[in-house]
Amino acid sequence: MNRGFQEITVSFVINGNRATVKTASSSTLLEMIREKLHLTGAKEGCGKGECGACTVLVNGEPVNSCLMLAAQVEGKRVETIEGLARGEQLHPLQKAFVQEGAVQCGYCTPGMIMSAKALLDRKKNPTKQEIKQALSGNLCRCTGYTKIIKAVESAVANLSGN
Repeated sequence: MNRGFQEITVSFVINGNRATVKTASSSTLLEMIREKLHLTGAKEGCGKGECGACTVLVNGEPVNSCLMLAAQVEGKRVETIEGLARGEQLHPLQKAFVQEGAVQCGYCTPGMIMSAKALLDRKKNPTKQEIKQALSGNLCRCTGYTKIIKAVESAVANLSGN
């Protein structure tokens, strides 16, 4: 028996759907999402939890999925960028990122949007400082953060009807 590999079964809800996945016990949440569920929005940037490209929500909280073991989501709710749009209807954050030009190469965008969503789910009208704080774990190498912050502010305005 190979002691380096043990298969486990993880049952959880992803993007509103129940899932049961067989994966290696050593698999990260990011590996399971990308390799087993073929949801490729979350990216591995650094693999050390420093860039935020792999950010997903677990029970509504943003996490670096490259640092979390797949087994840790047993019985939990996971939300990825793929779960935001409703068919062709983009989430207000997704729309705002496009409209405000906050997307350059797009590599960091899913993590940025998921971090912003976690903020907006708990605070309907965050200040600019709160937005900056919520996005502080997400790095972008292509753009200044001005358009990204503006996109979140625009989404807040759209969500509140202003």
